[in-house]
Amino acid sequence: MSTGGVTERLPRLLSLVPYLLARPGVLVAEVAADFGVTERQLRRDLELLWMCGLPGYGPGDLVDLSFAGDTVSVIEDAGMRRPLRLTTAEATALLVALRTLGEQPGVVDTGAVRRATAKIERAVGDAGLAGVAVDLSRAEEAVSAAVRRALEDGRALRIVYYTAGRDAVSQRVVDPMRLLIVEGRGYLEAWCRRAGGVRLFRLDRVEDVAVLDEPAEPPPDAEPADVSDGAFRARPEHPAAVLLLEPDALWVSEYYPVEQAQEVEGGRLRVVLRYADPAWLVRMVLGLGGGARVLDPPELAEAVARRARAALAAADDPAGDTRS
Repeated sequence: MSTGGVTERLPRLLSLVPYLLARPGVLVAEVAADFGVTERQLRRDLELLWMCGLPGYGPGDLVDLSFAGDTVSVIEDAGMRRPLRLTTAEATALLVALRTLGEQPGVVDTGAVRRATAKIERAVGDAGLAGVAVDLSRAEEAVSAAVRRALEDGRALRIVYYTAGRDAVSQRVVDPMRLLIVEGRGYLEAWCRRAGGVRLFRLDRVEDVAVLDEPAEPPPDAEPADVSDGAFRARPEHPAAVLLLEPDALWVSEYYPVEQAQEVEGGRLRVVLRYADPAWLVRMVLGLGGGARVLDPPELAEAVARRARAALAAADDPAGDTRS
């Protein structure tokens, strides 16, 4: 995802000053790593901060920074010393991830997780978080419990799994390896006997799970996935589509893995989404009822239009042929 768009850049700019105030003389490379951007992008952000400040825009009104070698410090904060607060939605997602992580035996320092959870709850308590449900859905909670039990007992699992990219449900026997939290979502990493390889399964897409009596035996050479850049890895053989999402369809960019997302006029989102099955993507776009439009490739946009015309024709003539 781009780090230069307004959606990504503004929160970063607002967070930079309080961050730098708390770490005078911090290395530019360290700041860039903490914010997940390149040093070049960070320096562009710092250059922009020099032009930000309070009305009057004279000495003492603008943010002032000091560079010494490869380090940076804030000389004048222009009133931007207060860190950003988490929104209710952000706090909810973070608490769900922390509580799930804290339930993983032997994986993390559970005491540290509990302290972090309590700190976040106190920090956002007056924002009404107490009235927000932050627990996992019962179905996902049951799946998570079964996975943890299988990991503890060294047992294989039989799962019924929905693959969003193919719009298909399949039954698989897997050998669990670990339980992960990636970008706020729970994943089971396991050796999939059907695929013959290591796979990540999103817990909210596991429709049924059963712990088997047989032992879990992933091959010795089964390597854990690198999730440092997220759980999704686009496959070169899968074509990419560019979609324009209307505000009421923005959830698509969160539910399905997208390579890029750029905010455009009117609160809409331009996303790049890879897909394995063109028919699935056509059905998905049509199912959004005008909430999404295919910008590229042209043949996919035409396939959507063709199916839409066939559906309209069928509505006018119920006895007609709806095949495209």
